[in-house]
Amino acid sequence: MALLRMKEIREMTRQSRDTKLKELQDELLHERGVAAMGGAPHSPGQIRALRKNIARVLTVAAQERRQTAAGGKGAR
Repeated sequence: MALLRMKEIREMTRQSRDTKLKELQDELLHERGVAAMGGAPHSPGQIRALRKNIARVLTVAAQERRQTAAGGKGAR
């Protein structure tokens, strides 16, 4: 599980970004379940990395919504 770069996320289509978000959320749910059961995740920083990736995807989606609402001007 590598960190997603903002550039990579922005290059994704809306549908692929939504799919990736769902995958990340499912993986985070699984890792939190493993941690709650007392098990150790494969990588200690994996939960943090998943949360950051989810935040990045949601940030790009929000920026895109703001940009389309403003008529394509204003926000990057």
